[in-house]
Amino acid sequence: MILTDREIQLSLERKAIIIDPAPADKAFSSTSVDLTLDPTLSVFRDNRAGLDRLIDPSHKDFDHDATLADLTDSVSIGTDGYVFRPGYLILAWTKEYVNLKNDVRIAARVEGKSSLARLGIGVHVTAPIIHAGFDGRIRLEMINHGKVPVILREDMRICQLIFKTTLGTPDRGYNGRFAGQNTARRG
Repeated sequence: MILTDREIQLSLERKAIIIDPAPADKAFSSTSVDLTLDPTLSVFRDNRAGLDRLIDPSHKDFDHDATLADLTDSVSIGTDGYVFRPGYLILAWTKEYVNLKNDVRIAARVEGKSSLARLGIGVHVTAPIIHAGFDGRIRLEMINHGKVPVILREDMRICQLIFKTTLGTPDRGYNGRFAGQNTARRG
């Protein structure tokens, strides 16, 4: 079952869900809460002429983090914003830290904002699940599928969380590859 705005707010008050900094009233809709864009982006470098790259994520020595570090530059959104060009993939973070405690029977989905989707912006490629027990900021895999550049700004509402109750509590919290990927609280 999907939590309504009232249930989300009660869960925040009871600390069953932690979002830090706390969302403003305007962030809530009937069944979701908006999260905002952190100023730090990971931008993929363009290939140089004659350079052919190939990634094999199934290789026994593949290191996901090292590969991303080799392929991207960290940039900060300036006062003029970041021009997000069509056809480009970037990695971003939510400004908010989220904790879905393992014992409260809540998981979430991160979804794009329809206002941005209508411009061609997708905020997650195929990774919408925020597992029970998740603790950190949410990494966004953003792509501009549109025909024109779109300006991204720090603190803009970039995605929404839809919370769902789970049928029970998991034996263990989320401990996948990206557990603790960025637990630093902002603000």
